Amino acid sequence: MPYDLKEIAAISGMPGLYRLVRPTRAGVIVESLDERGTRSVASARNKVSLLQEISIYTQDYDQTVPLTEVFDRIYQKFGTDLAVTNKSDDRALATFMGEIIPDYDRQRVYMSDIKKLVSWYKAVSARLEYQAAEAAEETPAVEATEDSATEQPKAKKKAAKDSTEAAADEALSTAGVIPAEQESTEPINPEITETAPAKKSKKKAE
Repeated sequence: MPYDLKEIAAISGMPGLYRLVRPTRAGVIVESLDERGTRSVASARNKVSLLQEISIYTQDYDQTVPLTEVFDRIYQKFGTDLAVTNKSDDRALATFMGEIIPDYDRQRVYMSDIKKLVSWYKAVSARLEYQAAEAAEETPAVEATEDSATEQPKAKKKAAKDSTEAAADEALSTAGVIPAEQESTEPINPEITETAPAKKSKKKAE
């Protein structure tokens, strides 16, 4: 995972992004993801959306792109210095989004969501370290013996089975919600849902 988003969240009613610190009886203690690092308490009434659980709709109605992958694509193409901001004109933002996700759903992904994506990426890339994927280490060659020759196929079968099971687990991804900065009891942005998208929603983000 290039950017570790497991503890980074967007919270309804609270602008910006936050790092989850620890739970309390009243909610959860959070730390703002900025240079001040201000700590506060998000109550149980606030909707907490973990970034690693958020996905972006594509033109394939049943397919989404996880935000972790979106951030990785942005980093690979632009690094941490983006030419666009959340205040850039709509044409520049749409072009930027098209370069990152060429098949993103133009009907379900609104301009307000692209602006929020840019703001989030800037906040994350400024505060978190990008973790490059480690190259797989090569296994040194060894002389085969009768025992190793008989056990090697078993090891390969086990590895293949483990790989298949891991791939199956990775496929079980959940989509999240890009929440509005104002507190709400329902998801505001229709292009991203908390479960695999089952139906369309036409309500725009405020």
